[in-house]
Amino acid sequence: MKPGNMLYPVPAVLVSARGEDGKSDLMTAAWAGTVCSDPPMLSVSIKKSRLTHQLISETGEFVVNLTTEPMIKGVDLCGVLSGRDVNKWEMAGFHEEKAQKVSAPLVKESPVNIECRVRQVLELGSHDMFIGEVVSVCADEQYFDEKDRFDMDRCRLIAYSHGEYRALGKILGTFGYSVRKKK
Repeated sequence: MKPGNMLYPVPAVLVSARGEDGKSDLMTAAWAGTVCSDPPMLSVSIKKSRLTHQLISETGEFVVNLTTEPMIKGVDLCGVLSGRDVNKWEMAGFHEEKAQKVSAPLVKESPVNIECRVRQVLELGSHDMFIGEVVSVCADEQYFDEKDRFDMDRCRLIAYSHGEYRALGKILGTFGYSVRKKK
């Protein structure tokens, strides 16, 4: 095989941003991930030609919105159409919600919205990687269990793998289970 990105599956997220002129956009991104836990930081890699790239570059802020099975058609639409040509919010049936600490909007339909401020931009070739410090996290109350813990399984999150969207779900173990002492 020729060299390529074979690290799959990856999260399918919606990245939302608002420019200096007040215009907002959102795009589907599969190149997103955790980069640091203290302070909490994540990354999104976005093609330089994308409107969302321009908006993030203008304001230094963005939101990573997790996606779910019921959102799948809109998630795909936001990955193939340009915000320069259409209003993806309207076409996808998603709704803007005011963020707590950044100017970029949240996607109301998302179970988790991660508000970020750009700490660093790495120019990597076709994409720039925006490393964002997490400044706020909003989570939909309907996904909390009776012990007030967030239940990711209730969300029905999706991932992306080789051109296909995949459902997540089956738990195979928990962190440290292989070395945990039996009671």
